[in-house]
Amino acid sequence: MEPMKLIVSIVERGKGTHMQRLYRSRQVFLQFQCTGKGTATSEILNILGLDSTEKDVVLSWTAAAAADCLLRDLDTQLRGSTGTSGIVFDLTLGALSSLAANLAAYQTESLKKTNGGKSDMEQKSENSLILVVCRRGCTDEVMSTAKAHGARGGTVIRGRLSGIEELEEAYDLNLKAEREIVAIVVPKELRGPIMEAVNAAHGLRSEAQAVLCSLPIEHIVHLG
Repeated sequence: MEPMKLIVSIVERGKGTHMQRLYRSRQVFLQFQCTGKGTATSEILNILGLDSTEKDVVLSWTAAAAADCLLRDLDTQLRGSTGTSGIVFDLTLGALSSLAANLAAYQTESLKKTNGGKSDMEQKSENSLILVVCRRGCTDEVMSTAKAHGARGGTVIRGRLSGIEELEEAYDLNLKAEREIVAIVVPKELRGPIMEAVNAAHGLRSEAQAVLCSLPIEHIVHLG
């Protein structure tokens, strides 16, 4: 079966639905939307002419061919016409539930036929996605550390930690369940220094109680 990808789109609040309609027209049908918040300061917002840091985060699962074609179109013929600023990037999946994978592969067949089976998206991104899961209210400190080591910004998504009893017992910790996920896209050469600095300053035994991981980004497109 063809490899599957996850497309992550971080756009202005209220634009997520528009992006989903656009993606469906490009044979990308499996979508999930949640809300997030950017980490830009008010000074940066003023410089960029933006009113708010509120974001829509759209997660889309599809076959690799459809993902490659979508990002290629966003970077060429659709550039400047999406009506929003933001970023779109894709991540290669190790596995996807069979029904979803079969549906995505089936829907991609027509795209492959019309495109001759070529994605024209050969250049790989030199970026990584860092995910920092920390206590709610600690994201400013986490981002301050990340920016001090080269990060330019991030997106915060609220969540809740599960399975904390095992972690507490294993490491003699008192963990808070309410969490925020900080998603930071950085050049891959900065990934190591940023993760080491954030872990040292905001790891599990600190006030932020952060857990970190990173994923390689295949391609990235800047919107707006």
